[in-house]
Amino acid sequence: MKTDIKLIDYLAVRRSIPAFQMAEPGPEKAEIEEIIRLASRVPDHGKIAPWRFIVYRGEERARIGEELLKLALEAKPDLSEEMIQVERTRFTRAPVVIAVVSKAAPHVKIPEWEQLMSAGALCLNLLISANAHGWVSNWLTEWFAYDERAYPLLGVASGEKVAGFIHIGSSSFPPVERPRPELSETVTWVGGGDA
Repeated sequence: MKTDIKLIDYLAVRRSIPAFQMAEPGPEKAEIEEIIRLASRVPDHGKIAPWRFIVYRGEERARIGEELLKLALEAKPDLSEEMIQVERTRFTRAPVVIAVVSKAAPHVKIPEWEQLMSAGALCLNLLISANAHGWVSNWLTEWFAYDERAYPLLGVASGEKVAGFIHIGSSSFPPVERPRPELSETVTWVGGGDA
């Protein structure tokens, strides 16, 4: 991979596009399947696939948004009109939303933590795979990823957790760079002797 300058160039500028800047079109079913197929090539200790996908498309996204709005209003009946619109459009901002659902559970050999990290790697791989197919993408969680009242609506089973909702679509907005951490703030060197 070191000699694949295209991959190096991509990693130097990889950037998520905010979901609210996304629009139609989005990938069709066959391309979504290919995006998922490639994304599934993640570290997976024990080859147990401790995750699964839920793909939300079409009019069903609007119905889910209306139901999420009802849940949000139960918790906060005084939501502003702006926040009502935000809740209503959670799943319609992008043409395709893919939930990565972690099925991490106690296992005789594979620590649960490693299973969770595999789901996280899967989320990033979905972003990269979507970008490789020419689409913009964003990894979001949102409040309903942590609110089990929403799980039946979203198709998430008891005992599962949402690792992320990957939004995929098109955008005419140019990607804007954001500050990245300095290596001096995030890297500890051990050994090597090349101060």
